Amino acid sequence: MDGEPYEVVDYAFVRMQQRKPSVQTKIRNLISGKVVSKTFQPSDTVREADIERETIKFIYANRGEYFFQKPDNPRDRFNLSEDLMGDSTRFLKPNLEVTAYKFKDKIITIKVPVKVDYVVKEAAPGFKGNTAQGGNKSVTLENGLAINVPLFIEEGDVIKINTETGEYTERVSKA
Repeated sequence: MDGEPYEVVDYAFVRMQQRKPSVQTKIRNLISGKVVSKTFQPSDTVREADIERETIKFIYANRGEYFFQKPDNPRDRFNLSEDLMGDSTRFLKPNLEVTAYKFKDKIITIKVPVKVDYVVKEAAPGFKGNTAQGGNKSVTLENGLAINVPLFIEEGDVIKINTETGEYTERVSKA
């Protein structure tokens, strides 16, 4: 729409009494990230954006710049700025393969896999007590991210995190 790619975030089909049906949407601009409300009529048409997907590997971060490489060619390195990356930066760890979305040969956004394994670097001991619903404690992961996990998770365990919600999912292996 208007020469830029958009993604539908939310939509609702609406039909008022004597009026024509319409679709009310909330769409997000993939380049600027701005969310806009727009109503479409049945006669409206939009072209599908020509977006390419490519797998890239995260190497490291330095002063707001994030460095990546092509998985098959370590010499083909490039960097992306923090404002382009958005909220996904907190889930990055070295050698993590992510999906880059390109529009007109320019990377517009990065998607981290939905579930990623992390090693627990720091964990306070879990104390059993009067926890009727089960207890939680805060741990620090290998990339510096702090999340809440169940009491049985210990330092050195490998756990799986849901990157969409930022929550603990399961323990992969025990230390």
